[in-house]
Amino acid sequence: MIKSELVARLAEANPHLFQRDVEQIVSTIFDEIAAALARGDRVELRGFGAFSVKNRPARTGRNPRTGDQVQVEEKFVPFFKTGKELRERLNGSPGSAREPGRRAG
Repeated sequence: MIKSELVARLAEANPHLFQRDVEQIVSTIFDEIAAALARGDRVELRGFGAFSVKNRPARTGRNPRTGDQVQVEEKFVPFFKTGKELRERLNGSPGSAREPGRRAG
């Protein structure tokens, strides 16, 4: 699902809201999550999961085309860990909304 599809579903599920308002809400949430991660903060959404930033230290890598060694700089990457409720729904645990073996969507 892409952002525009998410906005369309939320607007459909909430007919009392204008689509432009739903777009603003979704954008604000994503912007706040991104800003928190940029500050190095952790964002936890209970039942869904947690976003955090992981450090990948500098290392020596290889150019796959030539085989030459190259220095790879330290970097910070976003990381998502699913929450227990979401993991159970995805894996079809008892009480989940999805049947085991069926694809979502």
